[in-house]
Amino acid sequence: MRSLSFEKVCPLVYCLFLYVPLLTSQNFPHFASASSTTEAKALLKWKASFLNQTSHNDQLRNWIYLPNSSTDTNGTNSSSDPKANGSTCNWTGISCNTAGSVTNISLANNSIQGTLHELSFISFQNLEYLDLSVNKFFDVIPPQVSSLSKLIYLDLSRNQFSGRIPPEIGLLRNLTLLYLHRNNLSDVIPPSIGNLKSLVDLAMSFNQLSGSIPTSLDNLINITKLYLGGNNLYGTIPKELGNLKSLVDLDLSFNKLNGSIPTTLGNLTNLKYFVLFSNNLSGPISKEIGNLKSLRYLSFRNNTLSGSIPKTLGDLTNLTTLSLEENNLSGTIPKELGNLKSLQILSLGTNELNGLIPTTLGDLTSLTNLYLDENQLSGSIPQEIGTIQKLIEIQVHQNQLSGYLPHNICRAGTLTYFSAFSNHLSGPIPKSLKSCPSLFRVRIERNQLRGNISEGFGVYPNLTCIDLSDNQLYGEISPNWGLCPNLTTLRIARNKLTGSIPAEIGNATQIHGLDLSFNGLGGTIPKEIGRLTSMVNLMLAGNNLSGRLPSELKSLIDLAYLDLSANEFNDSIPSFMGDFLELHYLNLSNNKFGQVIPFHLGKLTQLSQLDLSFNTLDDQISSDISKMQSLEILNISHNNLSGFIPTSMEDMHGLSYIDISYNHLEGPIPNIKAFQTASREALLGNKGLCGNSSFLQLCNKESLKKDNKLVLLIIFPVLGALALLAFIFAIVATSKKKHLKEEKRNEEISFSILKFDGKSMFEEIMRATENFDLTYCIGQGEQGSVYKATLSNGDTVAVKKLHLLCDFASW
Repeated sequence: MRSLSFEKVCPLVYCLFLYVPLLTSQNFPHFASASSTTEAKALLKWKASFLNQTSHNDQLRNWIYLPNSSTDTNGTNSSSDPKANGSTCNWTGISCNTAGSVTNISLANNSIQGTLHELSFISFQNLEYLDLSVNKFFDVIPPQVSSLSKLIYLDLSRNQFSGRIPPEIGLLRNLTLLYLHRNNLSDVIPPSIGNLKSLVDLAMSFNQLSGSIPTSLDNLINITKLYLGGNNLYGTIPKELGNLKSLVDLDLSFNKLNGSIPTTLGNLTNLKYFVLFSNNLSGPISKEIGNLKSLRYLSFRNNTLSGSIPKTLGDLTNLTTLSLEENNLSGTIPKELGNLKSLQILSLGTNELNGLIPTTLGDLTSLTNLYLDENQLSGSIPQEIGTIQKLIEIQVHQNQLSGYLPHNICRAGTLTYFSAFSNHLSGPIPKSLKSCPSLFRVRIERNQLRGNISEGFGVYPNLTCIDLSDNQLYGEISPNWGLCPNLTTLRIARNKLTGSIPAEIGNATQIHGLDLSFNGLGGTIPKEIGRLTSMVNLMLAGNNLSGRLPSELKSLIDLAYLDLSANEFNDSIPSFMGDFLELHYLNLSNNKFGQVIPFHLGKLTQLSQLDLSFNTLDDQISSDISKMQSLEILNISHNNLSGFIPTSMEDMHGLSYIDISYNHLEGPIPNIKAFQTASREALLGNKGLCGNSSFLQLCNKESLKKDNKLVLLIIFPVLGALALLAFIFAIVATSKKKHLKEEKRNEEISFSILKFDGKSMFEEIMRATENFDLTYCIGQGEQGSVYKATLSNGDTVAVKKLHLLCDFASW
């Protein structure tokens, strides 16, 4: 082919020379200005769609577009500076390149509420950085986001975006950071994410993503941080993740992942942060995890991992946190863990570990938190543990530990939380605990600790809770407890304490719970207890406390649980107890309370359990008791209560258990399940109960009215019938003139009639007919019913019971 001639080329060159001036600095801003105008209009249109216009006006008040005029007052072109005043580039959160085109939109934490539907992504061809985090953006992420071809940073985290992650996001090939965490995104992780080979940081945690982890993520060879925790991801962990050799942080926690931990993850030798907690992972912890020499934080807690703890974990010498609690790990604690000199937190609780606590743990000089609770560990707590100077928390409760507590458990004075309850520990309270002002919480209940409690404890300015219950401690309660200003819970139940309750306890005004039950305490309740107005639970049962309940207790209006049972309190039950409106448990049993049950207790509408048994309460049961609509358990047995059970109790449908035995109660029981299903023992020892129970006789409703008019209506017809019979016998005897023996007999009959006892005969007839039970009825007429009665002397008579002519119930 022949080449172009000069004549044909010259016109082209000439045209180029003519075009070059158009590209000089004088005219180039016109093109940048056009682009800037498009971007400005796109931003203003987007801003106009925000729902909360007033709340972000201050932040975006300078988002006002002022088109540049062609010349300024000096006759120069004012559009020559693309970043002049009024330019989009000076708007809040907007940055531009030298040509005046928007490259950065950063509107984080501005409380903006809106969507991305009105944002024209295609208008921002030079955008590299988009940060809309910590706002209130909602609805879906538009697929048009893929138009931002130069984008390298995209942060939409901490908003309310929903719907799926658009697969088109995989077209942003320059993206190095993608943050979508803490939204409401759902559906699966699009496999197209694997196309983002420049990606360094990927965070999608705390959404509602489901499905499995795409194996395509193994293409992200430059990724250093991968956060997928807090979703609903399931299936196994892809072994392909072991190819991400640059990975530093890996978080797959709070999902539903199952299967075993891939051994290939042992290849991630740059990994520093590795968490898989709160999944359904099973199987053993592979020894290859010991290859991750850079690891600083490792947490596999709350899974179903089994087998033993690999000794190779002792090679992770940079580790600061090792958390394996809440699994099914068994075997012993490897002594090699003592090599982890940088370790600050060791958490192996709630497993099935056994054997001794290795003494090498005393070599963990950086350790601050030690959790070995809820295992099957035995032997003693190594004294070496007490030499660790930085210890803040020790939890070894619910094991099978024995022996003495470490003497120097708080030698450094940094210990705040010590929990060793439910073991077999013995010996005295360590002296170092007495002089440990840092203590915040202490629980050593349910052991066999001995010693004088008066000498074992000091003053603790930070202490909030201490539980020494169920030990063998003796002595008197120290008044020093009243010098603990932040104390909220004090429990020393079931020990061998003596003496009285010190009045100084009333100075610890933050106490919510006080349990001194089942000791040998005597005297009265100090009136200073009334200062503890924050009290919720007060338990003083099983002591030798006596006297009246002090009126100062009426200040404890927040009480929810009150147990004063098994003491020697006397006098009456104070009426102010009816003001404890939050009370749900009240036990005053086994005391010497007398007089009536205060009707004020009817105000305790939250009460679910009431026990007043084994006192000397008398008089009738107040009908106000039926106002306790939350009551489930009622025990008023072994008192001197009398009269009828209030019929209003039939409205107490929540009542499930009652015991009214050994009182002087009579009459019908309420027709509700609690009484109908009560045991024989719960009803015994009363005067004459009846009703719908397999252990009681049925009641006759009419006889139970105790109506005097009804009694008269029955007695007079009976007497009339008997008189008529006597008259007939007398006539027969006279007319036939029987022999002397017969006459004598007639005289005896006549004499018997003259001596007739109407009341006794009425009671005899009532007994013989079982209160005129229908089974004895032999006929009915308009005026009454006839009953067959066999008297105690063997005679059988017919008795007519007249029908009532009117209702006497109102008499």
